[in-house]
Amino acid sequence: MEMSYLPLFIFALFVFTCSADISNKVGINWGSLGNDLPPPPQSVELVKSLGAKGVKIYDADPDILNALKNTDIVVSIMVPNEIIPNISKSQYLSDKWVQANVVPFYPEVKIRYLLVGNEILTNPDNGTWYNLVPAMRRIKSSLKTHNIHKVKVGTPSAMNVLESSFPPSNGTFRSDISAPIINPLLRFLNRTKSFFFVDIYPYFPWAENPKDISLDYALFRSKNITYSDPVTNLTYTNLFDQMIDSLVFAMKRLGYPDIRIFIAETGWPNNGDLDQIGANIHNAAIYNRNVVKKLTTKPAIGTPARPGSTIPSFIFALYNENQKPGPGTERHFGLLHPNGSKVFEIDLSGETPESEYKQPLPAPMNNEPYKGKAWCVVAEGANSTALADAMSYACSQGNKTCEQIQLGNQCYKPESLIWHASYAFSSYWAQFKKAGGSCYFNGLATQTAKDPSFGHCKFPSVIF
Repeated sequence: MEMSYLPLFIFALFVFTCSADISNKVGINWGSLGNDLPPPPQSVELVKSLGAKGVKIYDADPDILNALKNTDIVVSIMVPNEIIPNISKSQYLSDKWVQANVVPFYPEVKIRYLLVGNEILTNPDNGTWYNLVPAMRRIKSSLKTHNIHKVKVGTPSAMNVLESSFPPSNGTFRSDISAPIINPLLRFLNRTKSFFFVDIYPYFPWAENPKDISLDYALFRSKNITYSDPVTNLTYTNLFDQMIDSLVFAMKRLGYPDIRIFIAETGWPNNGDLDQIGANIHNAAIYNRNVVKKLTTKPAIGTPARPGSTIPSFIFALYNENQKPGPGTERHFGLLHPNGSKVFEIDLSGETPESEYKQPLPAPMNNEPYKGKAWCVVAEGANSTALADAMSYACSQGNKTCEQIQLGNQCYKPESLIWHASYAFSSYWAQFKKAGGSCYFNGLATQTAKDPSFGHCKFPSVIF
């Protein structure tokens, strides 16, 4: 999900409908990259408490699927990225995967979508790109073999499948994938009446260019800010619609004007690193409430290019997941804390009016870029064994990273693992940030604006 976006150059997803068969009910992405998450049966009850009518999981976890049996929750499961090449070449392996991961749970679990991989076309090709559509064809064939006909096969894409997305009418797929991969993908989706699944995050283009993109425009609350496409004369009131329609026009450019769009992920981070502007609970609540309102309104609103069309969607994500790699925002997209409490009040059914949310939202403190110093220290609850290994890594990178915590030097005391590791992390980050070094260390570290220096020991810092 995490990537760089050029201002307003984003992707779009949507579905042309006569949408009697398409639900406007919103679901939730259920990720599992946390070591403190509730067990599946409790999570299912939490999904229900949010008003979510569907879940998307990133594998075919049998414990999760068993917990979803005999509920009314619509379910999307996923074929892992790493087995796509093998499945693409073997109908036998495809049949076995479906037999092991779908058949034991269907129809007691309302599996309706089977996604082959996740954002396959985002990263450089490792041999999987050209296997993607063949694998999708084999999975579809395997479902038929097992007499399963209600499951749509697709694959989620990030917005960077587009080479151009601004203005929306100029939406164009990347030249490296357009003919060899996107064309056969669209042909498959069109033939099987499936969806183009896409991950849409207005947060990222806004955060990359907050001077030129209004925050209110990204949060669906602009009163007088609009954008008119100079080619189509369509008028946009929010960044979300603009991104979706750029995908609509990209598909139309390849001869597929009617393929339906399904939002596989959308959301806004409730926290992040010090330099990640606008990642806060206030903005996350506003965005998620407003996007749910848009998606669940009846009759459907659609987008300027597809007015009145229904956009089925999954919000990202169920939990803040503490083991997700990458920048701090990656671990803070949850609607729930790991203990099951809500990060902010929200009802995914769209039935609760804004006036009924009683809890005041905290003021947004980071809607302007952070300017100042930052340090990297040990995160609360870090495992001591893992911490020792991470400190060893930080200290082994050269440049005398940990010289000051050696016996007899100014930062040796107090003699504790947490103190020494915090110094090592700060020193490493200060030296290697420009070369790509991060303050993460597999979730063991966190950024702080509070100087941890003590006495004669001065911690190295990063300046934003």
